[in-house]
Amino acid sequence: MMIVTERKDDVLIFGVNGRLDGYAASQVAVEIERNLRDDDRSVVVDLDGLTYMSSAGIRVLLALQKKVKARNGGIALCNIGEYPKNVLSMAGFDKVFPTFPSREEAFREMRKREDSLSLIADLKNPMTERGSARFGFETASRAPASLRVQGDHSALARNRISEEDISAERLSEIEYSLGLGALGSTVEDVMPFLGEMMTLRSAMIWLPAGGHDTPDFFVPAGDAGEVRAYTAFNLSLEGAFNEIADVGATDEDGIALDALYRAIFALAKERKRDCRGILATAIWGVVADFKGMGRKRSPAPMNGDSTPDPEDRTATNYSGYSIVAFGIGIDRSADLSGYDQSALDAILAPQPEGGDANGLYLHNHGAVFRNAPWNPEADLIKGIERCFADGEFVDMRHLLNTTKIYRAKVGIAYISAIKRR
Repeated sequence: MMIVTERKDDVLIFGVNGRLDGYAASQVAVEIERNLRDDDRSVVVDLDGLTYMSSAGIRVLLALQKKVKARNGGIALCNIGEYPKNVLSMAGFDKVFPTFPSREEAFREMRKREDSLSLIADLKNPMTERGSARFGFETASRAPASLRVQGDHSALARNRISEEDISAERLSEIEYSLGLGALGSTVEDVMPFLGEMMTLRSAMIWLPAGGHDTPDFFVPAGDAGEVRAYTAFNLSLEGAFNEIADVGATDEDGIALDALYRAIFALAKERKRDCRGILATAIWGVVADFKGMGRKRSPAPMNGDSTPDPEDRTATNYSGYSIVAFGIGIDRSADLSGYDQSALDAILAPQPEGGDANGLYLHNHGAVFRNAPWNPEADLIKGIERCFADGEFVDMRHLLNTTKIYRAKVGIAYISAIKRR
C-alpha cells in the first residue's frame, strides 16, 4: 500500500494504490488525519493503481467524507479500477461518492467548487489585500471599548509577586482577558501554579507553572458561580468588538502575528478615525505555525529565591489545527499621550521574544484545538464556542510574534481608554 499527499490551490489530493484492506485502511486513516487541516473542505482521492478494497477501505472514505461535509465541503474519487468499482457498487456506495475518470477532471470540479464558495464570500464581504493577507471587515459595535489592567507586568519579570498582589474574580464576570493566573480554591492554593492564562467567553485556559508543562482549561456550562480566577496580572476587555475581520493569508506559509497586527493598524489608519494606537483582538482561525512559550515556575518567590526562571519555548507548528487567541497590540509610533500613563506603563514591561516588533508591542495568548472544523460561514463567537464544544484541546502558550495563521475571524476592539484596577 502506498499513499501520496499533495495540496494544490486549496484542494487536498490523496493518491492511494495497492491493496486497501483492513491493515492498510488503518494506515490510510492515520495519513488522512495527519494531513487534513481543520479548514480543508475540498478533497480528491486518486485510486489509480488500487487493486483491492474491502469494507474497511470504504469506511475510511466515508469517515473522510463526513469530516469534510462538516465544514460544508466535499470529496471526489477518480481513476477507480474495475475491482474497487464493483466493491463500491455491491456495497451500495457507488452513488455516494462523486467519481471522475481522471485526477485532472476531479481537481477541476473541486477547484470550481472552491471558486464558487470564495465568490459568494467575496460578494457578501468585499476583500482588501494588505501585506501577505486579504481582509474583509464587518461592523460589530459602535460603542467605545476599553482595557482594564490589574497588577504590573514588570513585577512578573522580577518574580516579585506576593499574596497581596493576587486578585480574584468570578469567571462569569471576565469575558476576554489574558495575563498570569490559575484556578483554585484559595490564594494559597494557586500561588505555586500561576502561569500564562486567558479567558474567552468566560472559559479559562492556562498553563500552570510547576514544571509539568501541561496546559489546563475549564469551560463552564453556564454561570461559573463561585469559581474564581486568581490573577497576578490581567488585561481584560471592557465593551464589545467594534469590527470583525475575515482574514485569509495570501502566502502559502501563512501570515505572521506581527504582520497581521501591522496590516490591521495600517488599514485602520485609512478607515477608522477612532483607532488611537491600541487594539484588542480575539482570534478564531487555523494555525500554520505555532510558536509559544510559558513559565517554568510561578513568579511568587519560592524559599526566598526571586531569580526568574527562563521560559519554556515550543517550536511545534500544529499546522492545520484550530487556534483561539486573545491579545493586544500597541502601535508605538502613534500618539499615546491620551491614555492613562501609569496604566500604559503597567502593560509595557519587557517581554523576551514576545513584545516589541519594529515599533509594535504585542501580547497574545493562544490555545490550539484539533478536529474543530473551520466553517467560513460561522461567526467569531460560534467558532470559538465550537472549539470548546467539539475540539480536542492540544496546547496553550504565550504566543511569539512568529506564530502564523492560514485564515481567521478576528474581533477588533479599538481601545479608547485604559483603566487601572
